[in-house]
Amino acid sequence: MEEILKKYIPAGAVRPVFELIKMSSVHLKIVNERVTRHGDYRKNLHGQHEITVNATLNPYQFLMTLIHEIAHLVAFEKYGTRIKPHGVEWKMTFQHLMVPFIRPEIFPNDILPLLARHFRNPSASSDTDAALSIAMKRYSERDQELCFVFEVPQGSHFRIRTGQIFKKGPLRIKRFECLEIKTQRLYTFKANAEVELLTQYVIKK
Repeated sequence: MEEILKKYIPAGAVRPVFELIKMSSVHLKIVNERVTRHGDYRKNLHGQHEITVNATLNPYQFLMTLIHEIAHLVAFEKYGTRIKPHGVEWKMTFQHLMVPFIRPEIFPNDILPLLARHFRNPSASSDTDAALSIAMKRYSERDQELCFVFEVPQGSHFRIRTGQIFKKGPLRIKRFECLEIKTQRLYTFKANAEVELLTQYVIKK
């Protein structure tokens, strides 16, 4: 297991993560990318703890996702299964498990202060923390055709995974208001949404 972990998480985290997995009796499955989530935890029909994490995550995303899912297991074991999945008990457990990893031997210096801020009140998904998500994704092997919504010039057009095309509008509090070209409906996008900038898009009359 340690040899496998070395391929997916920072070297300084391998040993303590291995001990966490062993202590919690977790069966870790590394799977192909799922767009809707980075990882998940469940107890299978045989009562075994299973955690799945996307293989496409970079080492820092992978580590945080894995600890996120282990926190679900630990919180359910400690407080019972009636607690909210991302409630107070899970937040406290996630903080407790993650804090030992928030150090320069494991995370880059530009991510450390963002992690410290995030873990004052961790959210159900790191993607909801735009600043942390953007910093994390910069360490991934990203598709060169993709960029973040906040990088798209206002008034320019972009395409999302579904093929829908939008025109970027103004920032409304924390999200950008964008017009879908086909339906003329307004949608909002988080700053860290990854899209394809259409530099030569022409509206068909």
